[in-house]
Amino acid sequence: MFTTFIRQLRVLLLGMWLGAAIFFGASVAPALFGVLRGAGLVNANELAGSVVTRLLSFLNKGGFEIALFALVTAFFVNRNQRFVARTIEVLSLAIMAIMTGVSQWIITAKMVALRAAMNGTIDQVPFTDPRRIEFDSLHRYSTTVMMVAMLAGLIAFFITITSSMRATKTNSSVSEPGADRGPQAGSPHGVVDATGSSESLKGLG
Repeated sequence: MFTTFIRQLRVLLLGMWLGAAIFFGASVAPALFGVLRGAGLVNANELAGSVVTRLLSFLNKGGFEIALFALVTAFFVNRNQRFVARTIEVLSLAIMAIMTGVSQWIITAKMVALRAAMNGTIDQVPFTDPRRIEFDSLHRYSTTVMMVAMLAGLIAFFITITSSMRATKTNSSVSEPGADRGPQAGSPHGVVDATGSSESLKGLG
């Protein structure tokens, strides 16, 4: 019972993180920059970047913790899983944890430090400024790292949900009622035969 709960929790957490990551990358971040830039604000990139950084921090930390949880529980929740599937799942979860950790505590930390070191808002810093060049480069790295984390999470999610469905199907077939009633379970006297009282019924007939 506890194993089944953990198995379903792993699928739920991975699915929620993937959905949040896809929604953030495909909708939230582009829409935020587009709206603030369209409003003609002088510091539009600074404001949008601040919001995106906070949301990305939440996404990175959540992905890192979920990947670690799924990675630890993968060693005992699906003991009958095929070796190849388990290896791919563990590697995918490890990559997801590494990528989200690198994004949060290395790339994002450097971007925040660079932004703080700039005089004024980032919108006022020339594109030829070495700090702006390094910041833009880190931004591209951040995007690539997040895409790798999402791909690894997607692979782990599909393997996890497939294993969970297979385990659920196996458990239901093993505990199916009437599976151990013997060869005569389908006969008119099958249930009576299983109790050992069929002879008495035949004598009465």
